Amino acid sequence: MNRTIFLVDGLNLYHSLVEAHHDGNCASTKWLDLKKLCCSYLPLAGQVGGKRAELEHIYYFSASPTHLGQGKIDRHALYMRCLRASGVGVELGRFKKKTVRCKSCNQDFFTHEEKETDVAIATKLFEVCHLDRCDTVILMTGDTDLAPAIVTCKRVFPNKPVFFAFPYKRTNTELAKIAPESFSIKLGTCIKCQFPDPVVLPDGTEIKKPDVW
Repeated sequence: MNRTIFLVDGLNLYHSLVEAHHDGNCASTKWLDLKKLCCSYLPLAGQVGGKRAELEHIYYFSASPTHLGQGKIDRHALYMRCLRASGVGVELGRFKKKTVRCKSCNQDFFTHEEKETDVAIATKLFEVCHLDRCDTVILMTGDTDLAPAIVTCKRVFPNKPVFFAFPYKRTNTELAKIAPESFSIKLGTCIKCQFPDPVVLPDGTEIKKPDVW
């Protein structure tokens, strides 16, 4: 058995799904059934690991968009409920206000950046490998900030394959060199792996897909 864990960078994935929505000319790809998506790529994990891959767990790292208004906060919370109900482990960070100076006009303005996610993913990567909770780890991100953690993990745990599932249009050549087994998620797979509408929770609660995103 090849116990496979997915570590998902929620914000990186979200922005890729925005592009997939536009390119696919479909109602939305943001209602993504992450477990269905991950399971569809288990055969690739099996090819790398040399044994039939089985899903051990999915960890989804995100943060509530508290700076973008109540509507987005509510939609994010609904989606988190759907993920948890499907068995995905949700780990939330936070957004922090940041002052940025424009190079063109030399004026300061405020923006927000997600904090703690990269560290949380790197920490979880070493945790699941060190505690032998997996045989293979697949990181769903195209963020190069994780490169040092991946290089170190592959050196410390050489018998545990670690590679990337690049979100749609997030393929990264630098990361692909670190982990040549990596692959890119296709537009058609994003469109196909959507939650039903509504999602019915175990207690019978129905969560309808938001009309506006």
